[in-house]
Amino acid sequence: MAKEGTCIVVSPLISLMKDQVETLQKQQIKASAIYTGLSKREIDTILDNVVYGDVKFLYVSPERLRSPLFLERLKKMKVNYLVIDEAHCISQWGYDFRPAYLLIKEIKQLLRGVPVLAFTASATDGVREDILQKLGIPDARVERASFLRENLSYSIFKEENKYDKTVQILSKVGGSAIVYANTRKRCVEIAKYLYAQKIKVDVYHAGLSVKERVAKQESWMKGTTRVIVATNAFGMGIDKSDVRTVIHFDIPGSPEAYYQEAGRAGRDGKKAYAVALYTEADIERLYKNLDVNYPDETYLKQIYQALANYLSVAIGGNQFASYDFSLQQFVERYNFKSVEAYRAIQLLEKYNLVKMTEGFYEPSKLMFLMEKMDLYRFQVANPQFDEFIKSTMRIYGGILHGHYVKISEELIARKSSKNQYEVRKLFFKLNKLGVLNYIPQKSTPQIAFLDYRYDAKKLPLQLGLLKVLKANDQKRLEAMSDFLLNNEQCRSHQLAGYFGEYLKEDCGICDVCVSKRDT
Repeated sequence: MAKEGTCIVVSPLISLMKDQVETLQKQQIKASAIYTGLSKREIDTILDNVVYGDVKFLYVSPERLRSPLFLERLKKMKVNYLVIDEAHCISQWGYDFRPAYLLIKEIKQLLRGVPVLAFTASATDGVREDILQKLGIPDARVERASFLRENLSYSIFKEENKYDKTVQILSKVGGSAIVYANTRKRCVEIAKYLYAQKIKVDVYHAGLSVKERVAKQESWMKGTTRVIVATNAFGMGIDKSDVRTVIHFDIPGSPEAYYQEAGRAGRDGKKAYAVALYTEADIERLYKNLDVNYPDETYLKQIYQALANYLSVAIGGNQFASYDFSLQQFVERYNFKSVEAYRAIQLLEKYNLVKMTEGFYEPSKLMFLMEKMDLYRFQVANPQFDEFIKSTMRIYGGILHGHYVKISEELIARKSSKNQYEVRKLFFKLNKLGVLNYIPQKSTPQIAFLDYRYDAKKLPLQLGLLKVLKANDQKRLEAMSDFLLNNEQCRSHQLAGYFGEYLKEDCGICDVCVSKRDT
C-alpha cells in the first residue's frame, strides 16, 4: 500500500480472487480481478483503470498472462510487486500442477527489477526447489513456517460404520464443523443421516444453484447451521476461524490436500480436531480412480471435439471467449459418463486448451459510456429515460462513469417505482443506444478456449507429461495410504516429515500420542 503502483497477484481460483478482491474493497482499497466469464469490454476497462488509475491490487489467472491484450497493457503499468499465490501449481511435482503458471517466468522478465513473492501452504522440499527454479529465482530468500499446528489434534479411524462414527464425533465435540465427502450423492446421504439425528446440518456442492450455495454458506458462517457436508472445494477463500472439527468421511488422494482441508479447523488457535475415517475399500477405490483421472489420448481428443461441437467453435477461432456450459447437458448429448468427461476436461485445462469454472454468482454490472455532458444532452433529448437515469445515478453516483459497478436491479426498481423486469428492459434499451454497458448477472458455469481452437486430430498433447503427472499422483497416494496405516508414529510428525520438516517432539494430542500415553 505504501509503494506507488499496482501489485499483480497470480491466482488459480476464481473463488479465491473474488473473495480477496471483495475483502480489499470493503476496506476501501482499490482492487480488481480478471478471470473467465468477463467480457472483453470489462477486461479492457479493468486494465485501463490499472494503467491510468490507482488500482492497488490486480488479480489474474495464470492463463490470462499470455493474452495479447494483457501483455500490451502490462508494458504501460507501474507494477510494484509480482505475487504468485498457490505457488505449488508451478511445479510439475506439485499436487495441482498448472502449466499456465510456467508463463510467469516470461512475465517476470518483462518486469525487470520488480520484486517477486511466491506463497504456498503445502510444498515439499522438492516442490519448493522446483518453484524457485521455474520462477527463475534460485537465490530467493525462503521463509518457512512450521507445519506443526499445536492446537490441532489429528485422528485416523478404520471404520466400517462411518455414519454412526460421524455422529459420535459431533456429539463429543461441539461447535462448527465440516464433513468432507467425494461425491454430491454422498454429501446428500450424510446430511440426511445427520439431520435424522437432530444435528443442524446442511449440504453444499456445485450441483446446487448459486443462490442456494450463497445462502447455505452464509448460514454456516453465522453459526445458524452447525455442520456443513461438502465436497472438497468448500472452504477455499472462506475466512471462518472457529471451526472445531473437520471430518474426512472420504479420504483425499494426497497428504497436501489432506493437510489443507484438515487445516481449516482451529484457525482461531483454540483446540480443534481433524478426523479421517477410512476402510480398506476406500484405499482400493483411490488407486482405481487413478486410471479414470488419466484417460488416454483418443478419449481426450473426443472430448475436445465434442466441446467444439457443443459450443459451435470453428477451427482457428475464439481464443479466450467464454460460454455458458452445462456438464450435464454436454454428457447427455454426446453419451459420455459424467465423471470421466469431467476428468478429461480437467486434463485439457492442464494443457492450457480450455478452462472450466463452476457456477459462481456474479452480480449485474453497469458502466456509463457517455461523458457527463453528453449524458445530460441525451436525457434532455429523451425525457422518457431521464428520471430512470437520475434514479440510478442517485444510488451509485459518478463512479458509474468509466468504471463497472455491481448493481442491484431490485434496489433500483424500489427507488424508481418500477419492477425488476422493467428495470432490465430499460437497461437493455440504453445499452443498445450506446448510453451505457449493462451486463446481467451470471450464475451458470463457464467454459473458455484458452488457445485458438485446434483440429482435434492435431491436438498438441504432451503424452510424456501425462505419465509424469500420473506417476506423481501415485506417489502421493502411496504417501497418503502410509499416513492412514501408520499407527506407530505421531500424526504431526508424519505430516511435517512429508513436507521436509523434522519435529523434535511429538504433538502429544493426536490419536497415536494419546494411545501411547494411555497404555
